[in-house]
Amino acid sequence: MSASIPTGGIHGLMAEFESATELVAAANKTREAGFVDVDAYSPIPIEELHHAIGFKATKLPLMVLIGGLLGGSGGFSLQYWASAIAYPLNVGGKPLVSWPMFIPVTFECTILGASLAAVLGMLALNGLPMPYHPVFNVPRFALASRNRFFLCIEATDRQFDLDRTRAFMETLGSHEVTTVAE
Repeated sequence: MSASIPTGGIHGLMAEFESATELVAAANKTREAGFVDVDAYSPIPIEELHHAIGFKATKLPLMVLIGGLLGGSGGFSLQYWASAIAYPLNVGGKPLVSWPMFIPVTFECTILGASLAAVLGMLALNGLPMPYHPVFNVPRFALASRNRFFLCIEATDRQFDLDRTRAFMETLGSHEVTTVAE
């Protein structure tokens, strides 16, 4: 068995910091050390944190675009089908498919499709709803919503070795390093 494969139901190691600047500095050092399966928890939004952790670009904008295009084309197609195919009604010699009158409904269906894709895509990409996560096993993690900042190196990281990773995390200036059990 390799030293990088987690044993004993360990999710990872979590370090606690007292300020946002300490957390960002530690995240930068962690990324420079080659760790990639890293997550951070903060009670406030930190603009530079996602760069420090190395988050990749999300697929959500593409999902919203596709949802909007499907919604708009679906709305237009429904109006076309209703006015030209299913119930053709010639009123005053006007054309059956008059696209200017289809614009409001097409626009609203575009907005509806995009917003539904945004909400459902956000939930799917974030893995929500998530009623349980292993970091909830750490007693001090309750402070993550108040005044503490946490950095977690997950056991799935290719460089993860319990002893070496703990020694590395203790050099980051953290208040405490805790093993996160599954």
